[in-house]
Amino acid sequence: MAQDVLSGVEGSGAEGSGVEVSGEDVRGSERIRRWRLVLGGGGADGTGCTLSARDAEMDGALTALYGGGTKQPAGSGSGRGSGRGSGSRSAGLGASAPSVARWLGDIRTYFPSPVVQVMQRDAIDRLGLSTLLLEPEMLEAVDADVHLVGTLLSLNKAMPEETKETARAVVRKVVDDLEKKLATRTRATLTGALDRSARVNRPRHHDIDWNRTIAANLKHYLPEYRTVVPERLIGYGRASQSVKKEVVLCIDQSGSMAASVVYASVFGAVLASMRSISTRLVVFDTAVVDLTDQLDDPVDVLFGTQLGGGTDINRALAYCQSQITRPAETVVVLISDLYEGGIRDEMLKRVAAMKASGVQFVTLLALSDEGAPAYDREHAAALAGLGAPAFACTPDLFPEVMAAAIEKRPLPIPDAMADTGGGTAKRI
Repeated sequence: MAQDVLSGVEGSGAEGSGVEVSGEDVRGSERIRRWRLVLGGGGADGTGCTLSARDAEMDGALTALYGGGTKQPAGSGSGRGSGRGSGSRSAGLGASAPSVARWLGDIRTYFPSPVVQVMQRDAIDRLGLSTLLLEPEMLEAVDADVHLVGTLLSLNKAMPEETKETARAVVRKVVDDLEKKLATRTRATLTGALDRSARVNRPRHHDIDWNRTIAANLKHYLPEYRTVVPERLIGYGRASQSVKKEVVLCIDQSGSMAASVVYASVFGAVLASMRSISTRLVVFDTAVVDLTDQLDDPVDVLFGTQLGGGTDINRALAYCQSQITRPAETVVVLISDLYEGGIRDEMLKRVAAMKASGVQFVTLLALSDEGAPAYDREHAAALAGLGAPAFACTPDLFPEVMAAAIEKRPLPIPDAMADTGGGTAKRI
C-alpha cells in the first residue's frame, strides 16, 4: 500500500533549503509530509502541508494507483479525490496503455527501484493490468523482477506470438541476474558438502580435514604439551568426476508458487551444471511433467511450466520415486504449499517409504523472499512426524539446506518456521 511504498522514499523537506531548523523540526516536518502523501485528498487531508512541485507529481502517481475518486492519468500532478485513506479507492490508470506507460516512467523518476517493483506488482494485482503485459511495448517499459516473471508465465498461453520473444527476453534478464547472484555460492557450498560426504580415514597430508580430526581426537589432548595427538585422521575424499549424489527437484506449479518455480528453475540449472550431481527437475499440478532435458536453459524450463490448476502431490511423488535408482545417495526436494488434491495417506506413505530406503527428503513450503507462506499445517505436521520437517526457505539459505541434506546432517530451519519442524532439524 501507499504507506509501505513511502517508507522507502527519501525526504525532500526543509533539509538543505537554507533555512535553519532544528533536527526535531525537520523530523516532524518530514513525518507530516509523508502522512500528506499517504492520505492524498488535497486540503481535505487535515495535515495543512503544502506539497512541492516534485511531491505533487509523486502524489499524482500514488493517487493513480492507490486511491482518489477521480480517474486522472498518472503523472498529471492533479490526482485529487476523496483521499487515499477514504473508503473510495478507484484508481486512475484505467486500461490505457499510453497512460500506464507514462505512469511507469513517472514512478521510475520519483521512487527507487525496489519501490518501483512493489508499485508495479500492486498495479497488476489491484487494477487488473495483466493483459497490458501482452503488449511488447509495455513489457519493455516495466522493471523486471521475479514477480513479473511469475505473471508472464501465468499469461504464457495467452500471449500473441509477437509478444513471446519480448517476454522471453524479460525472463532471461531476470534469470541471468539470479544465476550471477546465486550460482557461485551454491557451487562452492555444495562442492564442499560433496567432498565432506566422501571422507576417508587414511588421507594424504593435504587431504586432512583438521577441524574434524581435532574434534574426533580431543580425548587425546596432552595438557603438558598443549596439543592433541590424533589416533584417527579424517580427510576429504579426492575430487572425482563421477556422480556422487542424485537430486530430484519436485516443484508444485500452482499459481501461488510462482516465485518458487522461478528460483527452483535457476537452482536446478546450477545443480545440473555440476558433474558430481545428477539433477532431475519435475513440475506438477494434477499432471506431472519431467523437464530434466531442458535444465541447460532455465528459461526453457520456465516456459515449459503451466502456472495454475490443481495439485496432486501423491502422483508427483510416485513419479519421482520411480526414478530413484540409488536411494542412499539421493536427495528429494519437494517444493509445495502442501494443499493436496490427491490421496493424502498415499502421499505420506510414499514419503515414509522413500525415507526408509535411505532417501534424504526435504520439504520446502516456499523457495522465495516473500516471507512465511500460506500452507496446509496438518500435512506439514504429518511430514514432520515422519522426520521430514516442512519449512519456508529463502534463496540465500537454499545452498545450506542442500549441503546439510547431502551430508545427512540436521537441516537448518529458520526460527520463524520452527513450529512446522521436527525430526532432523537444526534451528537457526
